[in-house]
Amino acid sequence: MAIGYLTMQARTAHDALPLSGVQVTVLDDEQNRIYELTTDENGETRRVSLETMDKSYSQNENFTGTPYVAYNVYAQAEGFESVYVADIPIFDGESASLPLVLVPMQGQERNGMQTEITVGAPAVSMEGTREPEGFFQGGESEQVLRQVVIPNPITVHLGTPEAAASNVQVSFPDYVKNVASSEIYPTWPENALRANIYAIITFALNRVYTEWYRAKGYSFDITNSTAYDQAFIYGRPIYDSISRIVDEIFNEYVRRQGQQAPYFTSFCNGTTTTCRGMSQWGTVTLAGQGYTPIRILRYYYPDDVEIVETNAITNMISSYPGTPLRVGSTGLDVQTIQTYLNRIRRNYPAIPAITDAVGTFGDSTRAAVTKFQSIFGLAADGIVGKSTWYKLSSLYTAVTRLAELNSEGTNLGIGTVPPAAVLRQGSRGQDVITLQYLLDLISEYYPGIPAVTQDGIFGAGTKQAVVAFQSRMGLAVDGIVGPATWNALYRTYQGIGQNVPTPNPNPNPDPGPGTGGSSFAYTVKSGDTLWLLANRFGTTVDDIKRLNGLRSDNLQIGQVLQIPTQQSSPYFDYTVKSGDTLWLLANRFGTTVDDIRRLNGLTSDNLQIGQVLRIPT
Repeated sequence: MAIGYLTMQARTAHDALPLSGVQVTVLDDEQNRIYELTTDENGETRRVSLETMDKSYSQNENFTGTPYVAYNVYAQAEGFESVYVADIPIFDGESASLPLVLVPMQGQERNGMQTEITVGAPAVSMEGTREPEGFFQGGESEQVLRQVVIPNPITVHLGTPEAAASNVQVSFPDYVKNVASSEIYPTWPENALRANIYAIITFALNRVYTEWYRAKGYSFDITNSTAYDQAFIYGRPIYDSISRIVDEIFNEYVRRQGQQAPYFTSFCNGTTTTCRGMSQWGTVTLAGQGYTPIRILRYYYPDDVEIVETNAITNMISSYPGTPLRVGSTGLDVQTIQTYLNRIRRNYPAIPAITDAVGTFGDSTRAAVTKFQSIFGLAADGIVGKSTWYKLSSLYTAVTRLAELNSEGTNLGIGTVPPAAVLRQGSRGQDVITLQYLLDLISEYYPGIPAVTQDGIFGAGTKQAVVAFQSRMGLAVDGIVGPATWNALYRTYQGIGQNVPTPNPNPNPDPGPGTGGSSFAYTVKSGDTLWLLANRFGTTVDDIKRLNGLRSDNLQIGQVLQIPTQQSSPYFDYTVKSGDTLWLLANRFGTTVDDIRRLNGLTSDNLQIGQVLRIPT
């Protein structure tokens, strides 16, 4: 028989933190164990080979059998809910990457639920009517955006529009990869794959541009129902042949010449279902006849359609500079990616340290970029093109938000007991900020819960996140935050802290001379400088720079530094700031409240801003 390949990637939502030591079992359709695997420091298993059908079957529209062999995967790790993914198609010669998003258990819970996902056959093998409604250009929708934008993330409703189903937010490239893997066979000729992927991208952008669902009052951009939109299976594997193409063209779409709007690129398989749009199987025939992707598209859509690019990508830290960055590049764009990589490296320590001068793309920057690309399935060429730039940017967003569990969030002073206030849409104030902080952090581990803006205003977005949280936790779904919802929020937050490993803030540190080899982690806050930190913690600027591999005195808010201490000293001095509590300081510096109180002779937990405490090392 032919051979296909599968790799598992165990991480938290949005790839923010890799989960090592996850036990992964690959089973056949009769539940016989084929492989027993364990994830590494990047959350990945080794690639395994699996028997399957010859690729000629998946390239023949007249073949009526199943042109692949299906397998199942079970993953479990202490402190996390287990994941079972069933009916995973494996194709001849194709490598598939299966994301395993593990959700931490709540509080002291030790018998969590199991996430179950069924992948099944691609939509190209479906039967029945497929004729989604939409705007065909020739007239414009009455409600459209001012420009064509890539929604990043895009919000997908996992059901028909009216169904009481979950919404998930995923990056736009990942959405397109998922849809293409769910719609068609990855063994098709490249030009057929490209034509189908252009249609998938454009269909989604048409929904966003015309606000097809938002204008009707829905809180999502698109559904995963093939009766209305296009297939999407959250948690399914992605095929490398599809992933590579999407990384290259995810911000390119089809429009008619002289128009801005994305064309309504409806499609169906063209065999058991027909429609007025593109035939998926027909693209295979045309590609075999030497048709290019644009020729294929013009065969099914108007002759004047063209492929254009949009660089308007929402919810990103910064925009792609327009020119790939490589060895020899200099300037702020290079410094930006170096900053991203240095922060991401704390979660993914396999990425090597960057020793190039700030803003200079040298050999060490190239090595870090190449390793990053390898981990996340990008073309590992050491060049930062648009796909690498946007993956860096979106992952940087995820890991910095996730870091609030042990750093930025401590400034909020959420304590261990929830507020007594009952909050609802229209509420404002500090308790709303606490609610939004908790939801924002929890969203990094529970993918069905959207992130929210921490602005202290309980608006529609906050209510949507509350509703999603209540639904996920089996609470009364009313969008009102009362005692039951508050308690569940705190249990979930505490469960994350107890079960999720904290990223190493300084992988492979070099303590350097004079540091005694001992250090603690400190998160940079507004107003901090190296000189102030050195004086506050009884060390020197040079020792801090040496320990952290710093080449300048510039610091970023949220940056985690290792602060050197002398091994002979059992404590270091710390100046209390607004929001500090003994519990927060004990968690931040890896000690206990009792040890801090004992060392400082404290008889209460009250602290004063400016008070100097001795923190045990």
